[in-house]
Order: sequence, then structure tokens, then C-alpha cells
Amino acid sequence: MSIIATSLPVGAPRLAFLRRFCRHRGAVMGALIILVIAAAALSAGWLYPTDALRIVAMPEIWPFTDARYPLGTDSLGRDIMSLIVHGARATLLIGLVASLVATTLGVAAGAAAAWFGGWIDEVLMRIAELFQIIPNVVFVLTVVAVLGPRIENIIIAVGLVSWQPIARLTRAEFLSFKDREFVLACRACGMGNLRIALGEILPNVMPPVIVLSSLVIAGAILYESVISFLGLGDPNLASWGRLVGEGRTLIRSSWYICAVPGVAIMLAVLALNLIGDGLNDALNPKLRDRL
Repeated sequence: MSIIATSLPVGAPRLAFLRRFCRHRGAVMGALIILVIAAAALSAGWLYPTDALRIVAMPEIWPFTDARYPLGTDSLGRDIMSLIVHGARATLLIGLVASLVATTLGVAAGAAAAWFGGWIDEVLMRIAELFQIIPNVVFVLTVVAVLGPRIENIIIAVGLVSWQPIARLTRAEFLSFKDREFVLACRACGMGNLRIALGEILPNVMPPVIVLSSLVIAGAILYESVISFLGLGDPNLASWGRLVGEGRTLIRSSWYICAVPGVAIMLAVLALNLIGDGLNDALNPKLRDRL
């Protein structure tokens, strides 16, 4: 077995992962949707170099009636296509950074709780339970209202309500690996605790954490949409949620103002959930043989 393992190319595990992921059709579709959204976000400054919040035409121009404004204009006369493209930047930025914050906090708390145990485990898990008791949306709205409607504060608020599931998952995975044979062998060889935890156990813990982190991105997008819908988002940024909120008063006469950003939010969240399913199937050793 060792001869076979050493003869494999370095990139073989990555290629095997890509093959398993690509066999999941829903995950591939989700990845394509996210790539389109990311491409739109990256090219927003080139496609629409002017301010997306600028009034450019008559209000409530319906989609596909004017070639200059393919998705129409909102109640103020702003180009909805420009708002969608520029809004993709804020949406992806908040989702990715908030997920990174939540993953960092969750992995650190879960690993420390499992590795040290005792009162450290009790304190960290009780803190996690305290955050779970508080309604997430209420907590996010409170933090943003207190700190101010800035994108940094939104990221902090979303990260603070999203780390608990990651911490619990990390703790459970760490506990399952803590007394494995390879860990005992590392200790017998005189390897330090920090090196064992970070170099040996953490890489084995990360696959399920990565799957959960992809779902945290979807949750962060929904939180940001709710915040912007209620008027607490950053007023200097185009946002899908704010566009839905501003168009709700005209939903009977110009329903497309709400429908277009609503579909964008739905597609982004759906795509991230499909990617999470694909990552779970590709990284979970119990499911690999089924693909």
C-alpha cells in the first residue's frame, strides 16, 4: 500500500476531489451560477463605471422596453441592471468575509474546547449556547443599529451569529481524533501539543468545516438582505436587499423592482447550498463510493 501511495502524483487527491464534485450535477450548476455572479461583481466597474445609485432615466421603466436599461429602472429612475451588478460586490464580499470570520472564531473555539477540556470547554460551550438563545436576526439588527450601518459592522454582526455551529462541529471532530492512534504516535515521538493540534488533527477536521462554511456564506447573504431590506444597510452601497425593500411599496404596479433582486438573492443562496451538497459528497469519506 505504501508503494502505491508514494507512486501517486501529488495532484491526485485534488483531481479525485474534482471528479467527485463534478459528478454532482447540482453542485456544478451552483458553481456556474456563483461564477457568473462573481464575474458580474468583478466587471461591475468596467460595465457600469458611474455610480450605481445615480438617477439616469425616468422612473419605472419596465424591463426589456429600453435597450439602455435591460432590467428597467426603479422608482427613482436608477438603472436596475447597474444596481444588480454593483450589488453583487457587496453581497459576495459580506458573505465571504463574514464566513471567514465565523469559521475562524468557530474553529478556534471548538478546537480549544476539545483539546483543553475541563472548565475551558464548559465556558466556551456555554458562550456558544448563549449566542444560540438570542434570535439571530434580532442580534444582527441590534449590533448594526448600535455600531452604525457600515459594511464592516454588518460583517462583524453576521460573523458573531454564525460561528456557533462551526464551533460545535469542530469540537466534535477534534474529540473524535484526539485519541486516535496517529495522535498517540505523535505524542510518543515527542511532538508538541500545538504541532499535533494544528498540523495533524486540524487538516482532518477541516473537510466538514469547509462544507458548513459554504452554507454560512448563504446565511450571510440572507442576513445582509434582511438588514438592507429594513433600511439598516450601508447607504453608500448598492444592495439587492435594499432594492427589494424600496420596491415593496410599488409591488402592485411595478412588481419587477422587487422580483429582479429577489431572484438574484434566491439564485445566489440556492447555488451556495448546491455547492455545499457537492462539497459534502466529495469530502465525506462515507459518501465517496456512492458517486
